[in-house]
Amino acid sequence: MPNPSKRPHTSDPPQGSVLAMLAERTQLDFELAFFAAILDKLPDFADVLRAYSQDLAVKGLTKEGLMAEQRLAGLRPNDPDVHYNLACRYAVLKQPDLALRTLRRAVELGYRDFRTMIQDRDLEGVKKDPRFRAIIREYNG
Repeated sequence: MPNPSKRPHTSDPPQGSVLAMLAERTQLDFELAFFAAILDKLPDFADVLRAYSQDLAVKGLTKEGLMAEQRLAGLRPNDPDVHYNLACRYAVLKQPDLALRTLRRAVELGYRDFRTMIQDRDLEGVKKDPRFRAIIREYNG
């Protein structure tokens, strides 16, 4: 007859188990995998795509984040925040023409956080461009 007091300790997952794998992952890696799994099944789930894109940026996966932001802009073509974030991706990837065109679109759609725009390090590559200053002057008075 088995002795209940001799049960194996269950708080430590066995090596190679799913729980052991999850315990070794960072929160960010877990979220990226989780969101990717959702997007595999529901590729047009905009709220998940937005969170996934933000996590990609935090992880430093800028090119992958750009693709996610482009998909999101297709799903939310009139969302100023989506266009602002897309402009930031273009700027980080040293694509100033696309960055400034997309930034202008964000402002045309209603993005008005000019303080953030001026301070945003992602936009450093375009801040000295006269087109950047023109957008600020035109819409921020």
